[in-house]
Amino acid sequence: TSVLLLFPSMSKDLSELMKEATKEVHEQAENTPFMKNFQKGQVSLHEFKLVTASLYFIYSALEEEIERNKNNPVYAPVYFPAELHRKAALEKDLEYFYGSNWRKEIPCPEATQKYVERLHNVGKNHPELLVAHAYTRYLGDLSGGQVLKKIAQKALQLPSTGEGLAFFTFDGVSNATKFKQLYRSRMNALEMDLATKKRVLEEAKKAFLLNIQVFEALQELVSKGQENGHPVQPKAELRTRNINKSYEHGPGKESERTNRRHTDTILTTPLVRWILALSFLATTVAVGLFAM
Repeated sequence: TSVLLLFPSMSKDLSELMKEATKEVHEQAENTPFMKNFQKGQVSLHEFKLVTASLYFIYSALEEEIERNKNNPVYAPVYFPAELHRKAALEKDLEYFYGSNWRKEIPCPEATQKYVERLHNVGKNHPELLVAHAYTRYLGDLSGGQVLKKIAQKALQLPSTGEGLAFFTFDGVSNATKFKQLYRSRMNALEMDLATKKRVLEEAKKAFLLNIQVFEALQELVSKGQENGHPVQPKAELRTRNINKSYEHGPGKESERTNRRHTDTILTTPLVRWILALSFLATTVAVGLFAM
């Protein structure tokens, strides 16, 4: 009875309930000025690298638990590794931005570790809640991915051939709209009682909160001018035109990667960098979920 009072429309499909349950945080993200900053292309290479690093840890944990539960009926219907999994793509991006030694270079803030621990806890002890994390992340990224890809590519002057943007490229999905319809239908077919539905919806909201905490931690790193515990020296405005020319006509990828690892935008004050870091989160949440 208490579940029905809290969610009088629990007879709706799970995907619809998920959208409704996260509507408030979605609207907050959609209306934040941070999202507008990103849409204007106001994002630095440093913030983008930090975000990519945290996403790597998050998706590594998520996909480890998905693999653990791929035959479990509480998750098996929405198991789409070839279409959705992002770990391998993030590895490509991190090698591009940090070089071959990227695993020793990338930071993992405490908040990111907290998110990782929650994913492992869910996968091992509450696998019926795993769909909340998968839906929140994958469909959001798939929905807003192309928009974010174009913004980041232009703002950071990344190569038109896609280096540094593998995370946003879903080669296994030829038609995003049709695939999302398939995913929702599979998710709606998951067998769960009212109490479990309520817990899944609560977990989806928790996923948003964990994401917000991660980006708050990244803001601290940025405001302190640190990356993996080491100070990051602000540089002049990204020499994008020269870098792109060297990529196309000069010494090649390794030279370009070296330049990118040690170059950032001119926007270096703590306040501006703080704003720009959160802008990526706001855009990921708002642009992604808007099209869910």
